[in-house]
Amino acid sequence: MVLLSFGGHDFAALAEGALYWPARRALLVADLHFEKGSWFASKGQMLPPYDSLATLTELSALVDRTRATELWCLGDSFHDSAGCERLPADARALLTGLTGRLDWRWITGNHDSLLVDHCGGTILDEAEVDGLVLRHEAVPGEPRPELSGHFHPKLRISVRGRQVARRCFVATATKLILPAFGSLTGGLDAHHPEIVRAVGRGAQALVALEDRLLRFPIAA
Repeated sequence: MVLLSFGGHDFAALAEGALYWPARRALLVADLHFEKGSWFASKGQMLPPYDSLATLTELSALVDRTRATELWCLGDSFHDSAGCERLPADARALLTGLTGRLDWRWITGNHDSLLVDHCGGTILDEAEVDGLVLRHEAVPGEPRPELSGHFHPKLRISVRGRQVARRCFVATATKLILPAFGSLTGGLDAHHPEIVRAVGRGAQALVALEDRLLRFPIAA
């Protein structure tokens, strides 16, 4: 785990696209988009139906590895507000097992704004924790240190003539946007004007590897 200082707190940026908050023994993830596959299937576009289980399996492994006792989901945890009701039995069992043993908080996003409690945990619009604002979408001009998701940032660069895309964090002194953790999520280029508008000038794209954190400036 690679340490990252933000808002007066130390975090570990994980290569899987999550943040670990050692002082609270907390994991933070964004944009899980559970049941995205079944939502598209209901619209006639058939996608593999294993996205929720794949995401939950990876998340469960992270919980075990970090020994987290608290977990924050920063919005769009379900691809739609009824997604929890469509979870396959194995995915539901894994999820309710996690929400039952962790202090689990769902922050709602634009996809799951009407989420109701069918899977355990506590549902919130946003929260302020130890001086940090936790919400789904960054608010331009917010003066408090803010953790969010929503944009699914990815860094796209050319390496030896090949285009490479890696999910990344986007950071300024007061904003930290997490990448999408879900297995069936796309990504928005970290240099996209909407991300720049949300975070302002001086942003960096942070790519977490197992043993280091790569930093790339984002042009305003």
